[in-house]
Amino acid sequence: MKPASLEDRLVDFAVRIIGVVEGIPDSKAGNHIARQLVRSGTSPAPNYGEAQSAESRRDFIHKMKIALKELRETMIWLKIIERKRLCEPNRMADIVNECDELIAIFVKSVKTADEKAKQ
Repeated sequence: MKPASLEDRLVDFAVRIIGVVEGIPDSKAGNHIARQLVRSGTSPAPNYGEAQSAESRRDFIHKMKIALKELRETMIWLKIIERKRLCEPNRMADIVNECDELIAIFVKSVKTADEKAKQ
C-alpha cells in the first residue's frame, strides 16, 4: 500500500480537526476555542497546496512557513482543549501526535529549502 502523501495527511488532519471542533461544548470559551481551532487546523492543507504552486523557492519557503505557523498554533489549541478536557482524552492523543509529526515534517522541509536557496 502506498504511503499517504503529505497533502492527503493534511486533508485528513483538517477533517479530524473538524471532528474535534464538533465535539467541543457549546459555551463562550468552547465557541471561541472551536473557531480558532477550525481556522488554524484546516489552513495548513490549502497553504501547502499554494506552496506546491509557488513562483520561486523564496515563495515556496514563505508559504511552507505559513503552514508551519498554523500547525504550531493548532498544537497550542489542542493542548488547551486537552488540559481543559473539552474533548475525550483518548481522542486527543492521536491528533496531537499527528500535529507534532506534521510540524516536524514542515520544519525539515523549510530547513532543506532554506539550505538549497543559499547554495
